[in-house]
Amino acid sequence: MPKDRPVIGLLCAHEQEKRDRWFVATAYIQAIIKAGGIPILIPYQPKEQIFHILEGLDGLVLPGGDDVDPGRFGENPIAQCGTIDPQWDDLDLWAAGFALERNMPILAICRGCQVLNVALGGTLIQDIPTQVRDSIKHAQQAPRWYASHDISVQSASLLGNIWGNDSKKVNSYHHQSIAKVGKGLRIVASAPDGIIEAVESSEHRFVLGVQWHPELMTEHYPVAGRIFEHFIQASLES
Repeated sequence: MPKDRPVIGLLCAHEQEKRDRWFVATAYIQAIIKAGGIPILIPYQPKEQIFHILEGLDGLVLPGGDDVDPGRFGENPIAQCGTIDPQWDDLDLWAAGFALERNMPILAICRGCQVLNVALGGTLIQDIPTQVRDSIKHAQQAPRWYASHDISVQSASLLGNIWGNDSKKVNSYHHQSIAKVGKGLRIVASAPDGIIEAVESSEHRFVLGVQWHPELMTEHYPVAGRIFEHFIQASLES
């Protein structure tokens, strides 16, 4: 029987303060299923077991979440750096490295975009409001699906091909972002204040990192769903 629904690894988030649990927000699961994929949730566990799971998958989603430990890119945390989680960082960075080495399609979202960049040797802005002069609001106080600020997208790019001629606005829930771009990545979208909003690999078939949350926008903005559809198609062809 021909394969028509790729199996997608979806890395879990970690909550420690209220109750110790590994979990995934429903919006990611629904977006993958709607686009034609089968999501498999991956919590933290020994590295060898994570790799064993990934070997049987067709694509990987790196979702949003807490701050990446600045120590992972050679810096000390500034006062405005938020919650960090060593196990969560291990899970994401181990999985990202494995997928990159095997040319597995990757869709990296918000924190995931930052993890992707760090996995490839890049660095992060730890706090946009205090480290970027005249920055716009990147932690919106609006409905989570609402596209609150503009971005400019490179037309000659994977993201540009996906986006087409639609209005280019995104939702925004982050205070960190990419600083130095990692090896093999190129900037393909930026906010009006210069903050990097999307990167993609020039060395892999489909590796796309976006700083916004398309999984929350799919019901109101068709282009958000197309991001997942193109990712699922690339995973189907892997």
